[in-house]
Amino acid sequence: MNRRVVITGLGVCAPNGVGLTDFTQSLLDGKSGIRHQPNLEKLGFGCQVAGEPLVKDNLIDNYFTPLERRGLNATGIVYGVIAGVDAWKDAGLKKNTSNEPFWDRGIIFGTGILGVDKFREAIHLIDEGNVRRLGSTSVIQTMASGISAYLGGLLGCGNQVTTNSAACTTGTEGIIMAYERISQGKAEIMLTGSCSDSGPYVWGGFDAMRILPRGYNDNPTKASRPMSATASGFIPGSGAGALVLESLDSALNRGAHIYAEVLGGEINSGGQMGEGSMTAPNSIAVQRCIRNAVSNAGVHLSDIDVINGHLTATAKDGLEIENWSKSLERAGVDFPYINSFKSTVGHCLAAAGSIESVATILQFKEKVVFKNVNCEDVHPEITNLISETRVPRETLNHAPRVIAKASFGFGDVNACVIFKAFVEE
Repeated sequence: MNRRVVITGLGVCAPNGVGLTDFTQSLLDGKSGIRHQPNLEKLGFGCQVAGEPLVKDNLIDNYFTPLERRGLNATGIVYGVIAGVDAWKDAGLKKNTSNEPFWDRGIIFGTGILGVDKFREAIHLIDEGNVRRLGSTSVIQTMASGISAYLGGLLGCGNQVTTNSAACTTGTEGIIMAYERISQGKAEIMLTGSCSDSGPYVWGGFDAMRILPRGYNDNPTKASRPMSATASGFIPGSGAGALVLESLDSALNRGAHIYAEVLGGEINSGGQMGEGSMTAPNSIAVQRCIRNAVSNAGVHLSDIDVINGHLTATAKDGLEIENWSKSLERAGVDFPYINSFKSTVGHCLAAAGSIESVATILQFKEKVVFKNVNCEDVHPEITNLISETRVPRETLNHAPRVIAKASFGFGDVNACVIFKAFVEE
């Protein structure tokens, strides 16, 4: 069985927009959500800018009861619930109010680390001998699967409910896992996405590695510069993205709006062999991942007309373009349009793949290719391989046909998914 799978719902909680309307407008305008973070300056961080969603308390009240909010200190859960519930509603689905689970609906919602601030709070309370003050929700806020468990209970899903974790690849991997479950007939509807906590306890390790830019503390919106000759490292971010994947039959039967079709994808690892390491990609594995994703999707290399890359604004951006060029056997002006959204949201770590996939899908809806921000000076390593016109600096009126979205994560893990403009055959 290999059923067609479509996307019927989107939700997002991103540094440059909470909710689809604001997020879409920010992408069209190139508006950045990267800001100076006074707490990072106070703590002596070298990089004092980051991308963090601006979530107001009155908005949180729409998603959590007063009882649920008591003791809530896990930003990742807040972001994930907002994005997940919004995607569910956007798909025209309702919470389960019956006495039996939705057996054909499930959740794959990933994270890298969850409830860091709650952990810190718990450590202090325990060390002070105040364990009874932890509260009854400390476990769900700090276990990795807390986000999928929370959404599973909130929506009443009885199919697979789980959390995946694959560093920066988490969100993209989750889409492929949800696609496979539906295409194989094991589920009809899957909510998939990923989230990442905010704050110094998440971002501190990267600052200690000295891989974050330190020269933009007074100019945060210019700090993240994917594919730029003046790129000097990635900017950390946080948030959540969510997508509802559904069998085509189910979507048509419900009369649901369809954003795009998921054709398939590939997940692999470079094994940290050859040039691959904990922090660097094995190019052979990256190229194999892209080629297999295209093959699994049943399309030709020449069918890809837009790429949303991983492209983190580090020295590896040129290598990523080279890997795309070799994988697709295309270069110069024949290369697809390519963009990176990390220039305006930062690198949202475990949430990166899902937030960027939501943005990628919105290009089908808006019939555009969103522009690359902070890329006035395309790196010569890139222009030696592809035409500078394939790196749009202004939003293009180009209706995408087939988009390849990839994430390449810490630990030498890769995922590439192929999306297609929906056509009912």
